Amino acid sequence: MNIQKIKEAKTKIIGKQIQYQEEITSTHIIAKQIANNKQNNGKIILAEMQTEGIGTKGRKWYTGKGNNIAMTIILHPTCTIDKLEGLTKIIAIDMQQAIKNLYQIHLEIKEPNDLLLNGKKICGILTEISTLSEKINYLIISVGFNVNEDVFSEDTKQIATSLKREYGKHFEREEIIKKFIELLEKSIEKEIGLN
Repeated sequence: MNIQKIKEAKTKIIGKQIQYQEEITSTHIIAKQIANNKQNNGKIILAEMQTEGIGTKGRKWYTGKGNNIAMTIILHPTCTIDKLEGLTKIIAIDMQQAIKNLYQIHLEIKEPNDLLLNGKKICGILTEISTLSEKINYLIISVGFNVNEDVFSEDTKQIATSLKREYGKHFEREEIIKKFIELLEKSIEKEIGLN
């Protein structure tokens, strides 16, 4: 993974700090451990492989080594909790738009937090908010995206897919992350505000 390329994204906050690891339990779990620190605003935790990736409803999210996107973004929004309603859909739209802009591929949003390609799951979004009364301590956004995965278990091959599986070619993960965080930062600034 070319971290420098991601850092070249046209963003003010998101992705200026990247904590990159070859193998990690879960980017979401690691982000939670450091999310209270305001200096980590906009930081991305990024891993080649997760051993305990978290999906929705407590399910495991598989991340094949070097093939996919497993990332968590730490944010410190300035808004109150009520402004975060519908945030997961905004994130999904930004990812949908990123893929459309880059490759003219249309992903379908399955609310509240999945993206599908040809009826199969390709991306999952997990958001978590820590609050103190009406104030937000932190917001963490985790994204798992099957980019170049070509190994699917018997359990998942009927319900999950990847860009490579559908189109038979290699896609650049850094390009996807870069485009996505550029769109996401604009949306978040507009909808909820950032420090």
